[in-house]
Order: sequence, then structure tokens, then C-alpha cells
Amino acid sequence: MFNLKLEEKNKMENIYAALLLHKAGKEVNIENLKSVVAAAGVDVDESKVKSLVASLKGVDIDAELASASLVSAAPASGSAPAEAKAEEKPKEEKKEAAAEGLSALFG
Repeated sequence: MFNLKLEEKNKMENIYAALLLHKAGKEVNIENLKSVVAAAGVDVDESKVKSLVASLKGVDIDAELASASLVSAAPASGSAPAEAKAEEKPKEEKKEAAAEGLSALFG
């Protein structure tokens, strides 16, 4: 289905586990994350888990998810007049800033 490199796949599995823990109201820490990943039947890469937990320290996951929703909910640009495109540029900068915030969440 998807042709992902093993490293990218492991990173995604760790992120999904972190999001699941957050959604369940559990602390996103090394032990909890390792438990969720292992329960899913995936080999745990402890260095990747530690790296993810460290990168999430101090991150407001709810705010990052809200920013991600704003980016994904942005309408696709069609054939709009030049005036409308000029007005969209400041919005695009905000979307880019939101996307940059996600890098803290997703590494």
C-alpha cells in the first residue's frame, strides 16, 4: 500500500503511540510509549522512543494538533483573481508557521 522506508515507518508508529497516549490522557513518557509500541506487535527502537519523548517535552500537543487541523483544512487554491491571491499570502505565512510548529511534534 505505502512504500515507506523502515525508519519512517517506525517513526510513524512511535508518533501514533504518542498520540494514542495523549488522547487517553496518559503521560507520554518512555515506558508508556514503549509499552504501546510493543503491544502493537512492533519492535521498539529505544533510541527513537527516547528522542521522540525528548522532542515532545514542553510541547502543547493539543495546540499542535489544532494548528495541523488549520493547515489541512485550508482550501486548495484554484483560478482566483490576482487580488484574492494577494490577500492569501499572509494566510499562507501563518500556515507555514503552523507547519513549522509541527516539526517539534513529528521530529
